[in-house]
Amino acid sequence: MVEEVFGALLWFASLTSAVAPEAPLGLSWGPVTDVPKPSMVDREANVTALIYLHDRPLAAGADTDRVILEVCRDEGLQQVIWLSRPMSEAELPARFDAIYREGVRRLGQPRTDDASGDVLWSSGQVFLTVRATAGERRLAMVSRGPRYGPCSVAHEAATGHPASAHGARLVAPRMP
Repeated sequence: MVEEVFGALLWFASLTSAVAPEAPLGLSWGPVTDVPKPSMVDREANVTALIYLHDRPLAAGADTDRVILEVCRDEGLQQVIWLSRPMSEAELPARFDAIYREGVRRLGQPRTDDASGDVLWSSGQVFLTVRATAGERRLAMVSRGPRYGPCSVAHEAATGHPASAHGARLVAPRMP
């Protein structure tokens, strides 16, 4: 089972500080100079999303469907999103629990949002959630950089919605 959630556990590989976690996947928050070629690119206002599907570097692992790097024009890399493959009701709790336990081991006790059920570490800089869309249930992990706030403010000024809405649109599974 540990091997099956390896892709998700990569999120925690470089998280060392409960105050300001490092970027996951061996990346650094800020300017982006060298990343593997993405499967797709999505641009909206000041945010460019580099999308890596399961067959590309950064999106390795049996449970990984895609990884999304959100790069802000002025702040650089400020959000990394990991999205699992669709999971059955039977397998989802075990996968969630394995990632949760690793997060507790590396980052300490999280806070659970009562309304959404999201699990949040480091004051919301890292969170784990279950996405249910189009009859599919997937795990999603999001890690945000220290300058995500100013990036989101600029994004909202240009588009009328925060950067988180752009990221949420990218993780919604494709409709049949």
